[in-house]
Amino acid sequence: MATRRGGRKNAKKGVQFTLMVVGASGTGRTTFVNTLCESEVLPHKVSDNSDTAHIEEGIKIKPVNVELDEDGVRIALTIVDTPGFGDNIDNEASFQEIVGYLERQYDDILAEESRIRRLARFRDNRVHALLYFIPPTGHALREMDIELMRRLSPRVNVIPVIGKADSMTPNELRGFKKRVMEDIEHYGIPVYNFPYDVEEDDEDTIADNSELRALLPFAIVGSEDEMEIDGQLVRGRMYPWGFVETDNPKHSDFSRLRSALLNSHLTDLKSLTDDVLYETYRTEKLSRTVHADQNDSSILPEELATQSVRLKEEQLRREEEKLREIELRVQREISEKRQELLAKEESLRNLESRLAAQGSIRDQ
Repeated sequence: MATRRGGRKNAKKGVQFTLMVVGASGTGRTTFVNTLCESEVLPHKVSDNSDTAHIEEGIKIKPVNVELDEDGVRIALTIVDTPGFGDNIDNEASFQEIVGYLERQYDDILAEESRIRRLARFRDNRVHALLYFIPPTGHALREMDIELMRRLSPRVNVIPVIGKADSMTPNELRGFKKRVMEDIEHYGIPVYNFPYDVEEDDEDTIADNSELRALLPFAIVGSEDEMEIDGQLVRGRMYPWGFVETDNPKHSDFSRLRSALLNSHLTDLKSLTDDVLYETYRTEKLSRTVHADQNDSSILPEELATQSVRLKEEQLRREEEKLREIELRVQREISEKRQELLAKEESLRNLESRLAAQGSIRDQ
């Protein structure tokens, strides 16, 4: 179980991971984040003024940094919250704002890669996973749900979740999950479905990913409160008919989703972001630049050829840098091992000298 760590000390030594949460007010977005981090990372919205409660403020994108310790591994987690999403009659501006934020992070990386001299403290703020909170209507996906996931999937790993899943009976929840996935398949929305390769992956990976895929969309019951059940403090919600445990897989998919995000699939989500989503965006962006130049009559054919060569050189440079990083890391490891070996040899020689000196004293 993760624990929150205060301050920014040693954050740079941890694994960086960025998670965006998107969902309309009342879908359990804030409670989920606070349950995930086991502390009040996001404040709950309070509308106690009836005169201003009807005002549509619009979407705001708010990154929040928090440090977690997951099984001894420090995770520098950035939560990107989107308060105000879905609160307006027309949510087109919200769609554009989220897509724009995702693409700006890619643009920052692209600009950094183009620098002759890199920034020593450059921070990669690309979003590695986006949880989209589907309202527990019990019917099917709304047009807004479909449009948002369709627009965001080319830029980020979208994982659909059902917030406040305890508002439905088990049968209602199973039927709702089935209809949501049927809609996702029908509209061809490429959500993150825990991919695996039957020919290349081992049996454990295939079994684990198959199980997680079958849970989509994850049914979440979050709670910031603990209650004593059979002498143990348990997170959950008390109802007249019983107690719903947040971390009980029979009651909620929260623990499986949390483990996937912060443990088993963290590396895969980051790799897909870097190797697939970012590279696709980068190719599109550079191609648009070249095509725009081609439409410019002032650009000579020789210059177009030069631009094409530059694109290829940039790709080669990235590959060479990765190889150099690997080579330097291996050299550092070899040097460290050599130093350890030399230190052990020196210690052994000192021990032999002491033993020889003691033997000479006894002989006298």
